[in-house]
Amino acid sequence: MHRNVALLSVATTIAPRITTSEEIDRRLQPALKRLRLPKGLLQRVAGVHERRNWDVGQAFDDAAVSAGKRALAEAGVDPSEVGLMINTSVTRKHLEPSVAVRIHHGLGLPSSATNFDIANACLGFVNGMTLAAQLIDSGQIKYAVIIDGEDADEIQTNTIERLGRPDIGRKDFMSEFASLTLGSGAAAAVLGRADAHPEGHRILGGVTRAATQFNDLCVGSVDGMFTDAKALLKGGMELVVSAWTEAKRDWSWSNMDRYILHQVSDVHTNAIVKATGLDRSRVPLTYPTYGNVGPASIPITLSEEAGRLQPGNRVLLMGVGSGLNTAMMEIQW
Repeated sequence: MHRNVALLSVATTIAPRITTSEEIDRRLQPALKRLRLPKGLLQRVAGVHERRNWDVGQAFDDAAVSAGKRALAEAGVDPSEVGLMINTSVTRKHLEPSVAVRIHHGLGLPSSATNFDIANACLGFVNGMTLAAQLIDSGQIKYAVIIDGEDADEIQTNTIERLGRPDIGRKDFMSEFASLTLGSGAAAAVLGRADAHPEGHRILGGVTRAATQFNDLCVGSVDGMFTDAKALLKGGMELVVSAWTEAKRDWSWSNMDRYILHQVSDVHTNAIVKATGLDRSRVPLTYPTYGNVGPASIPITLSEEAGRLQPGNRVLLMGVGSGLNTAMMEIQW
């Protein structure tokens, strides 16, 4: 639970180039025909009709810097006041240095601002918010920037090329299906003390739970993302239900005004809605047009929905990440 932390702003950079699932179907047509698979699986099974990609010359970390600058401006926070910047991007150009150092420099943050990467698959952004909130509550820092940029271009290209090989079978194809749902984008959020920003949105707290016995069910790199979809869904829903049930001791989340889920697919969303008894009308979706943008999915969806939220609305951020981990965080708008 957090005592004195508020979300002051959230900003996004939406990648400009649209890649439709119909276009991917056309590129995969020889493989689909050979494997006797129907066209339209991405649309009918995943519910992903489009995803976004960067234009030539655009970089995910530049897009993250752009989102961060706009988030700081919207929050009315000078970069010199930031004490912590956490990058949660899954995408990275190299193993070291961190992606965070490039973004720290791009934002013009002071040398006193601690900066590092948090890598926890699609839960990184919520984990970053939790860690920043703890440091704000403890009085260690005044402001924190949580930031994420993703680039799905290389993994899309590699996956489509590999699926076109004659040695790829149906099982291989379906194990890489999730790679084709990925999209590019960036997002940033600014957190600060609630008592200094009564206009902010209180971060009340949340829960995290792990089921790391499932650590090998979804493994990804720039070459591709390989998934045991059936086992992943089963293990993920068991973890979500367990965390949801345990959270009832301290939280009441059955009647939130919005549930901002990590954006994966129709199958994933329907399973969470059914498992926890959510009101589907309160679950906004962005994956049909943006795809799965990894850790940026939750802040992008929150940003898209922010204009429809009213003061006092209760918002729950929810996600399951490869590994498996789950996290839930309540925000009072």
